[in-house]
Amino acid sequence: MSSPDGRASSEETRKAIMEATFRALSKHGYADLRMRDIGEEFEMTRPVIHYHYNSKHELISSFLEYVIAQYKDDDIVDAEGHWDHLRIRIDQCMFGPDIDGFDHWERMKVYHELFSQAQHNETHRELFNEHYEGMVVGLADVIQAGIDDGTFTEVDAMEFSQLLTDVIHSARARRISLGQKEAPERARAAIDRFVLPRLVPNVSVDIPNDRASVDGDVR
Repeated sequence: MSSPDGRASSEETRKAIMEATFRALSKHGYADLRMRDIGEEFEMTRPVIHYHYNSKHELISSFLEYVIAQYKDDDIVDAEGHWDHLRIRIDQCMFGPDIDGFDHWERMKVYHELFSQAQHNETHRELFNEHYEGMVVGLADVIQAGIDDGTFTEVDAMEFSQLLTDVIHSARARRISLGQKEAPERARAAIDRFVLPRLVPNVSVDIPNDRASVDGDVR
């Protein structure tokens, strides 16, 4: 949608609306958020918001797309080999993009609040699923590239990546929801100590391969 003078549809205006939405969500939360609250955080007039978005639902869906886009992996990573590339990707997922002035944990606080509501909103659920699939595939691509040239041992790259993604999400949620500020750093250290060694070639690791061996008598 564009305004007669073209200004209200500019990328700068859209970004201003998204950042106002972020500030309003941080203050009021999703359940109590009103369009009026967003307007109070917006530097322009409130009608500009209503010109672009007909409802709170439409605006929040656009905001979620905006936040997710900020966490999409860059195509180019300055890495020295597959090990370095994988660790950079894991750090990006856990601690956010390396951008000056970018408050990762404040963004994640809002992100996880919307995530908790996704079961009630099909559009948001689809966006979150798309984002998590992108995280898994992005990590899996790095792992598979390392497998293909012999840097990493043979594993199921998608399953391995899903495990990494689940650990990352759990650690972020513990910090945000439970106030365990050390959780991401501890989880990141555990990944290096217990998970990534599984990728080292020619290292024998005795890991049960089914639930029966896990639940049964393992010697």
